[in-house]
Amino acid sequence: MLDIIGKTLALCYKYSEKVATQALKASDWHLEAAFEVFYSQPQAKSLTNTRHLEDLFNKYKDPYADMITADGITLFCSDLQVDPQDIVMLVISWHMKASTMCEFSKQEFIGGLQSIGIDSLEKFTEKLPFLGSELKDEQKFREIYNFAFGWAKEKGQKSLALDTAIGMWQLLFAEKQWPLVDHWCQFLQERHNKAISRDTWSQLLEFARAINPALTNYDPEGAWPYLIDEFVEYLTEEGIVQKNHFSDWNQKL
Repeated sequence: MLDIIGKTLALCYKYSEKVATQALKASDWHLEAAFEVFYSQPQAKSLTNTRHLEDLFNKYKDPYADMITADGITLFCSDLQVDPQDIVMLVISWHMKASTMCEFSKQEFIGGLQSIGIDSLEKFTEKLPFLGSELKDEQKFREIYNFAFGWAKEKGQKSLALDTAIGMWQLLFAEKQWPLVDHWCQFLQERHNKAISRDTWSQLLEFARAINPALTNYDPEGAWPYLIDEFVEYLTEEGIVQKNHFSDWNQKL
């Protein structure tokens, strides 16, 4: 069985069976972890054919600009049989270090695919399940979440448009299954209705990770942004959580 897995890795990435088996051993024979070990090594980039990457880029690039724009990305997704709104496209953009949503510069596209050892649509299709699984890694999810703010905001803007932020939160927290995400989005639409700052964006992830959905471990004296404190008040006013949960904190002060 282990020999079969080693040969599979070697075949998929056209490298020696020895290197594939070493990656498996280093990851305690877990296939997804083996990919991670493999692609952290310098030889991963050497697996890609630069000419193939150039051809891929040229297939999707805008005829009037040296970059891939919305139409090219739509075609790219169609070839991969991926919905353009699938969160895996965010993961791909993160790997490419894309600066703007719905755009890939030549350097971003080719450099990103090189970094994960892809130079054909076939390899891309094979790698899609692994790319999607990266969201399960807590550290990578944090990096992708923080990347999404700059990627999704309009050029030249410091804040993220509210509608865009809500769409991104619903996409990201669908993966992490934060039970309060719909209440948060409704609160913003009813009480805030303004663009979202980077600080609010990053602090919400910490809040979602640290505070349980019933808010029993929420400290009203904590250093949360005012918008998150207002959200907690909103939850109690609407009867979504019980206000007496916070009384214990007040008694300890």
